Amino acid sequence: MAEFENNMEFTGKSKPSAVASSFFNRSLTIHSSKSSPKDYVQSPSRFYNSFESMKGKVKNLCNMFESSKSHKAIIHESQSQLLTQASKFKSVKSMGPEYNRYAFGFTNTGIRLPGTEDRIVVYFTSLRGIRRTFEDCYAVRMIFRGFRVWIDERDISMDSAYKKELQSLFGERNVSLPQVFIRGNHVGGAEVIKQMFETGDLAKVLEGFPRRQPGFVCEACGDVRFVPCGNCSGSRKIFDEDEGVPKRCLECNENGLIRCPDCCS
Repeated sequence: MAEFENNMEFTGKSKPSAVASSFFNRSLTIHSSKSSPKDYVQSPSRFYNSFESMKGKVKNLCNMFESSKSHKAIIHESQSQLLTQASKFKSVKSMGPEYNRYAFGFTNTGIRLPGTEDRIVVYFTSLRGIRRTFEDCYAVRMIFRGFRVWIDERDISMDSAYKKELQSLFGERNVSLPQVFIRGNHVGGAEVIKQMFETGDLAKVLEGFPRRQPGFVCEACGDVRFVPCGNCSGSRKIFDEDEGVPKRCLECNENGLIRCPDCCS
């Protein structure tokens, strides 16, 4: 720098602005005099042409693999797909004696619910403790509601009398929920009802049952099937005036509820 300043003072003819611009111009040091920066920038058309050529190669490969499949292979593949879909549905025989499509959904299994020859009874639970059980109960109830038929829903989690009633029907056997009875005959659980719904047999079974109006809801209980006890107001205790002590209300269940008189009669 000292020599550069001395040369400037000695000559007295150099222009500081021009010298500084030429000194700090990095492009002169990077590129030679024979090449310019424009030579290093490739034109967009070159990229476009390479991309088009790659698309052509991929298309040719796809055509080659597609043409390699024979007509018989395509037919065999479609048949295998149909067999796979058909295997998802259980056969009638594999569902056991409780399901017989030619007897409109049920056979004589020896389990009957007296006094329910004119209705559909579903034993279920509204508790979410076991997710699979709750989902099965909800699915069965929604299937019947889709047909707009009235069903006698018996929630064993709301009334222990329903649980005892179900246990007395099946004895010592382990019973899963839900359990469906149609016209007093035991039909089965969630899997049976779903299969009957898929095959169209459930619609045949439900022929003759009265249909409810769309959006109908019981005004007394809101389709909960239970209302608070009018004798104890849900407290489960009443005051005995003769003895002067509170006693257990005998008209309601363990939750202080009674069955709705409008929809559970």
